[in-house]
Amino acid sequence: MDARELRVSRFLSRSCATPPRPCRRVLRARLLPVGAALGAVALLGGCSPVAGQASAGSARAPEAGVPRSADQLQSDYQRVIKDVLPSVVQIRAGDSLGSGIVLDGKGHVVTNAHVVGDERAFKVTTATGEQELSAKLVSSYPQQDLAVVRLDHPPKGLKAARFGDSRKVSMGQIVLAMGSPLGLASSVTQGIVSATGRTVSEGRSGGGTGATIANMVQTSAAINPGNSGGALVDLDGRVIGIPTLAATDPELGSGTAPGIGFAIPSATVRTIADQIVKNGKVTDSGRAALGITGRTVLGASLSPSGVAVVSARDGGAADKAGIRAGDILTALDGEKLTTIESLTEALAADRPGQRVEVTYTRDGDEHKARVTLGEM
Repeated sequence: MDARELRVSRFLSRSCATPPRPCRRVLRARLLPVGAALGAVALLGGCSPVAGQASAGSARAPEAGVPRSADQLQSDYQRVIKDVLPSVVQIRAGDSLGSGIVLDGKGHVVTNAHVVGDERAFKVTTATGEQELSAKLVSSYPQQDLAVVRLDHPPKGLKAARFGDSRKVSMGQIVLAMGSPLGLASSVTQGIVSATGRTVSEGRSGGGTGATIANMVQTSAAINPGNSGGALVDLDGRVIGIPTLAATDPELGSGTAPGIGFAIPSATVRTIADQIVKNGKVTDSGRAALGITGRTVLGASLSPSGVAVVSARDGGAADKAGIRAGDILTALDGEKLTTIESLTEALAADRPGQRVEVTYTRDGDEHKARVTLGEM
């Protein structure tokens, strides 16, 4: 990855994110508005192809001179699109637009938490585009930038998407991204899996959730505002992720950096969404935590130099290890901590119950503690 600082965009019509700065395999981002208005999107909406162009799902006869292998790949694309696109919806939340994936015939739809924002009622348009359906929020889980809404009156024949195992995704695998970029419902782009195991942090500005998400799938499939909450699928027609972030390069000015997008892995999506559908909320995040409230502290040069413990929850992981308010955390398992965001990123790949070594200073003296991580 280019060592230049990136900015990451949210795939929401009204906003975007500032991306990631490389730190080992960690990417960091803040969310910033992009100013795409719903009114402008409405002028672009609809599924009709541009005159003279075939729609995404239309078949066409093989052209003379086209190798059989290319014709077969085209057929695979069209088969997957025809199979999966009916399970991808457009979601209107207040003055912004995003996408979603149908989970079941009862009308549950999973999307990004930043798509639903603070809204509790939504308008959902299915791939047929026949009418807007009303829906209500079941629960939002900003910590993983995921949410589930439910249609008030699910239409007959509502088709649930099939989910694949994101743990088996590999670099070079062909993928398709489906959603409503810029309000263009039922749009499809194609690319490959560029990398796996990325950890990306969103900022909180512009309505961002501040989530740090581990094991994200990086893809070259074009991702634009409005794709958030849609589907990243393989050629077996299985959802392997939810497009959530795109990178922008400051040297390019406005707009996304071509070919750098990130999707929340399907394993995370199913873990969180299934709990929301079953219990109405997330009961087991699977995310590790120290059980502290902290803030970034500045060193003598006024640069970030650690995480000050504001409070340690009674009986929490840090409290049990003897860490207390006033201590300054400087490293986790040897990885330097400079900001509260760096602590969140360091914990993203860990699991509750895992033992880690925390380095901290107290009254100017350095100490180390073995901590058994709790759950977020």
